[in-house]
Amino acid sequence: MTGQYSRLRPRPEAEVAAVARARPDRPAVTVVGIGADGWPGLAAAARDALREAQVLIGGERQLALLPRGCAGERVAWPSPLRPAVSRLLAEYEGRRVCVLASGDPMFYGIGRLLAEVAGAERLSVLPHPSSVSYACARLGWTVEETEVVTLVGRPASGLNAALYDRRRVLVLSAGAATPAEVAGLVRERGFGPTRMRVLEQLGGEGERQVEGIAEEWAHPPGDPLNVIALECRRTEGAPRLSLVPGLPDSAYEHDGQLTKRHVRAATLAALAPAPGELLWDVGGGSGSVAVEWMRAHRDCRAVSVERDPVRAERIARNADALGVPSLRVVRGEAPAALGELPAPDAVFVGGGVTVPGVLERCWEALAGGGRLVANAVTLESEALLGEWHRRHGGELFRLAVAQAAPVGGFTGWRQAMPVTQWAVARTGPGGPSAGTNDAASGEPE
Repeated sequence: MTGQYSRLRPRPEAEVAAVARARPDRPAVTVVGIGADGWPGLAAAARDALREAQVLIGGERQLALLPRGCAGERVAWPSPLRPAVSRLLAEYEGRRVCVLASGDPMFYGIGRLLAEVAGAERLSVLPHPSSVSYACARLGWTVEETEVVTLVGRPASGLNAALYDRRRVLVLSAGAATPAEVAGLVRERGFGPTRMRVLEQLGGEGERQVEGIAEEWAHPPGDPLNVIALECRRTEGAPRLSLVPGLPDSAYEHDGQLTKRHVRAATLAALAPAPGELLWDVGGGSGSVAVEWMRAHRDCRAVSVERDPVRAERIARNADALGVPSLRVVRGEAPAALGELPAPDAVFVGGGVTVPGVLERCWEALAGGGRLVANAVTLESEALLGEWHRRHGGELFRLAVAQAAPVGGFTGWRQAMPVTQWAVARTGPGGPSAGTNDAASGEPE
């Protein structure tokens, strides 16, 4: 960085912890939200904080909105941002620091990262209306009934999980090219008739709207500071995907290694996903269980472990197509590939049940309350699950699904291979176990 902005002078990472410990009697940093309206749109408290700051940190666009009366040293964020935060707080410890953020710092903003690094109690946050609040005000939409998806620093495919007929979605844009990218994605997912409105420079003097239909979108790139409003409309005949587990098998690209729809729904019910929890999907195949675990809630996380490189790539494509691009795919063979993974809240073993050490490693990784679900279709794997059920309890099921199919000029039942499922919840390291339904409700066994 040159000109009016300071260069970052990094210090050792060991100093980062000192930032959070030092001077606990006062905030380490004041975070000021600022909009496209710049200085005139700030409240008096925000203006005072910026005038009194000895150090002003923010993006170059945000810093340029401040008048000369804000005399503090101006420091533009370097790239990458995340490691720079801790170094900058250590660098300027002991001085009055203000960080500028777009809109509301605690809504997809820098505030979350600052709270993680410095501690929430060390922050003084002065928010500005978010771009979502502005957009809903302009559109006449209620904020609580509007889905919000951010594409800032994230794959556009994350929008796929939010596309439902008649749903209102606000997309936080990554730049001027994002509207055209969103229009293309929406068309590909069968939502071509969706009405799109691009709201630029919300709250600023240059505010404007551009409108069109996704399948006809031909507008050139506009202002990089924009929010995209979608009124979703599904093309007649396009696939309809449910929010609950058990998506059609046709929703997945697969080579036959797929936990079939009805068994998958039962498997997810036994795994019992909850916000913030992590799943190990061992023997991922097509990744269907991990994908639907993550679709259960936007904060659900999953790691899919697959030894076959072709299938591993297929899992990633399925995750993109179904709106969970953050699914982590690990290429490798269990149990060796499980060694460096973060501890799970739940484990699904869909393949490799009989591989020595797999069930042992998965069981050891679970803390109290963690769930393990394993499916088997062969006599050998079924016998192994029976033995684990005898030793650790839980619930043992046989799932049988038959589908009506033509038999000559009549209709009969075509039976799929039955699946044996063992579902267990660990109540404590090395302790007794309970069925997943009991564990989920918190009732003693």
